[in-house]
Amino acid sequence: MPKPHIIVIYMDDLGYGDVGAYGATRVATPRIDALAAEGVRFTDGYATSATCTPSRYALMTGRYPWRIDGAEILAGDAALIIDPAEVTLPRMLSEAGYRTGIVGKWHLGLGSGDAPIDWNAQISPGPGDVGFDESFIMAATQDRVPTVFIRDGFVVDADPNDPIDVDYETNFEGEPTALTHPEMVRMPWTHRHNDSIVNGIPRIGFMKGGTAARWVDEEIADRLMDEAVEFIQRDRPEPFFLYLPLHQPHVPRTPHPRFAGSTGMGPRGDAIAEADWCVGRIVDALEEAGLRDDTLIIFTSDNGPVLDDGYQDGAIELAGDHRPAGPLRGGKYSLFDGGTRVPFIVSWPGVVEPQTSSALVCQLDILASLAALVGSDAASVDGENLSDALLGRSPHGRRSLVLEAMTHTVFRAENWVLIPPSKGPEILAETGIESGHSDQYQLYDLGADIAETRNVAAEQPDRTADLIARYEEALR
Repeated sequence: MPKPHIIVIYMDDLGYGDVGAYGATRVATPRIDALAAEGVRFTDGYATSATCTPSRYALMTGRYPWRIDGAEILAGDAALIIDPAEVTLPRMLSEAGYRTGIVGKWHLGLGSGDAPIDWNAQISPGPGDVGFDESFIMAATQDRVPTVFIRDGFVVDADPNDPIDVDYETNFEGEPTALTHPEMVRMPWTHRHNDSIVNGIPRIGFMKGGTAARWVDEEIADRLMDEAVEFIQRDRPEPFFLYLPLHQPHVPRTPHPRFAGSTGMGPRGDAIAEADWCVGRIVDALEEAGLRDDTLIIFTSDNGPVLDDGYQDGAIELAGDHRPAGPLRGGKYSLFDGGTRVPFIVSWPGVVEPQTSSALVCQLDILASLAALVGSDAASVDGENLSDALLGRSPHGRRSLVLEAMTHTVFRAENWVLIPPSKGPEILAETGIESGHSDQYQLYDLGADIAETRNVAAEQPDRTADLIARYEEALR
């Protein structure tokens, strides 16, 4: 079988219930639903973590993020947390003959950390040092500075006469923030997002300079799609791998005006509609190039959903009966299943038969699975070769999985989930999400209780003890 082109579309804060194929009714996602209808829709598909950077690290390396220091939500000026010498998904595919590229949100750090990043010169190490031939990225998140695009290590449209400075501790003299100049803010903040103001939106972190290089928030999706389509349709003989980590529906939610008001759910719903359009544009580009039947698409999300994540944008008030996590409990930052169980779809027309699968799969396994598919002998530390499950040829996935939220871990095994005791508030004050923290072991039967409403740890001491032992073994 010829090697397929491979695209991984990676959403940001998209919940299990935010997609029509997973039960959403208030917001339409026809292009994502079409991927699910023609491929494998996994009901037990997981990110490794309930936050972004750790999940992205696991996807890129096939290694549990809790095994290393620093795999946490990174500042925009943080150092690269991937060791350039380790096996990565893009490097494995590059060595297998693929042209590799990333377009979108990086958020795995840049530079060595030996000195502050110089945003006005070549930035290294970065994506190019871990296996990507080409890169067009946002350094971190849309709500963090610097608010610029970086192509192959250089800030796009940088002006040496207007150098960029970034600091996450101290503001630059005379630079307005949401606290000092609230009249400049067009998107009010609720928590943390009160530093430098760019395009009327207060961010996390301080920035000055780079006026010509700053993105226009409402145009980000169009710019990323233009770059991705150009990468796909370039006439080259080798197969390609495109990692497409999109920014929706992460805050600040700034859909293009043509999507604003389209869902009745405010900017968050409109951002999901825009994300669906992005998926459609990628599929259409493949079809125009005659590549659709030769392309394997994996669609998933980095963690569960959140409504108020720092801005007053009506996400809570306008949600109505929409349940971003679907039937799951919790959301982003949470130890409950809503933090890590996410939409997970694999589509490859003519090869993958349409079906729904309950196989337990994780983004951690993508590296090992794709290695097997393309004939690479690259090893994955923690990932498993689940290529048969991902391609719909087997109903069997993992037996167990360690999941993580804000440095705490839980253990999923068969239909059971064990949440060890941990310290912290039951409700996260800033987001209103249930954390999953408790001073006792929690055990839930997800087969009978997908919403994790009934803790049966005390009722099933033998099973609890067995899972504790298996969990402790998995952590070694």
